[in-house]
Amino acid sequence: MKLAEALVERADQNRRLQELRERVIRNAKYQEGEAPSEDPMELLKEFLRVSESFESLIVRINMTNNRISLENDLSMVEALARRDVLKVKHSAYKALAAEATPKQDRYSKSEIKFVSSVSVKAIQDEADQFAKEFRELDSLIQQANWKNDLV
Repeated sequence: MKLAEALVERADQNRRLQELRERVIRNAKYQEGEAPSEDPMELLKEFLRVSESFESLIVRINMTNNRISLENDLSMVEALARRDVLKVKHSAYKALAAEATPKQDRYSKSEIKFVSSVSVKAIQDEADQFAKEFRELDSLIQQANWKNDLV
């Protein structure tokens, strides 16, 4: 199994665990004289089975990530951390640029005029650079996900 396939499986198992959790909770109590629509104890057994498989898959994914080096000489673990940080930086700079952009919402000269305290263009350029770096790094990560087998 390729790492990319394992990542898809991990996402599926995570969704399955959330569904099982919700079903257990919905069936935790029922009206007297009725029966629960599903047996919560059976659902819990399934939840535990899936959670054990999920844990094992996460360990294998992490072990695989620890062994991968990307074409840019970063380890997969370093690349994943850098990608996460680039995403946060891009989001912060994009939000700052949007907030700092002066809006024409004055109806008269007596209303308060707001001016930008930063260079919106410079901040937007930085946000665009972070987005570009994110895309390039994400592409390398995705390539490695499809090239490497799961440990």
